[in-house]
Amino acid sequence: MEGNTKLSRKKAYFVPIIIMIVMGIDFRFHWSSVPVWIVIISNIIVLLGYIFIIFVFNQNSYASTIIQVEKEQQVITTGPYSIVRHPMYLGMLLMLLFTPLALGSYWAVLPFLLSVPMNIFRIKNEEEVLLRDLPGYKEYCIKTPYRLIPLIW
Repeated sequence: MEGNTKLSRKKAYFVPIIIMIVMGIDFRFHWSSVPVWIVIISNIIVLLGYIFIIFVFNQNSYASTIIQVEKEQQVITTGPYSIVRHPMYLGMLLMLLFTPLALGSYWAVLPFLLSVPMNIFRIKNEEEVLLRDLPGYKEYCIKTPYRLIPLIW
């Protein structure tokens, strides 16, 4: 069964597009002067975010942009899923946060802040579907209490 994904997917494209626009304007008008060491560290974090997401997809063949439970789907409790319930979102948020800095823009970090409540909404919506339709997910939530950031949420 699907959650409310059509509107969520449209909104998901909004923030990265705004970030790219702001980065371009920032580059054109030289608004930011990001130190090279921040650019280098940010590029490393973006790369690690990509690697982390690939690892998550290898751990969970059911990972998808669509909120639904597949026939015979099981709860994944190993790898990054043993630490947080939504590691794919963690990797994506790291990439969204650090891509502007990797490309030398402080101002493009501001649109990232829009993605935080959008992702909180999506995670809660996804968890409603999983709690309702995926056997064992309730027990997994008890065993793995953090949704996105260990020791915080």
